[in-house]
Amino acid sequence: MEYIFTLKYQLADRDSDQEALVERLGAAGCDDALVGVELPGRLALEFSREADNAEAAFHTALADVKSAVPSARLIEALPDLVGLTDVADAVGISQERWTPH
Repeated sequence: MEYIFTLKYQLADRDSDQEALVERLGAAGCDDALVGVELPGRLALEFSREADNAEAAFHTALADVKSAVPSARLIEALPDLVGLTDVADAVGISQERWTPH
């Protein structure tokens, strides 16, 4: 099944070369995503990913981005294909830290 979702990241200063960033993402398996880098220091990826379920699509996309841009910090995932707990687990933080108080 195909899942369409968007992942938005905050980039480190060292990841400002847009052309190199797009090439690294493609080589890491993100060739099924449209890449947006219009805002300085931000990266948006709209994925159209084949997977058995939404969770698998999300987790493989996260892993692919992490291998291409290890310093990128996930700041938003749209739409809510997985629960908040799943997102927190995937990025290695507790749900309490993720949820605004």
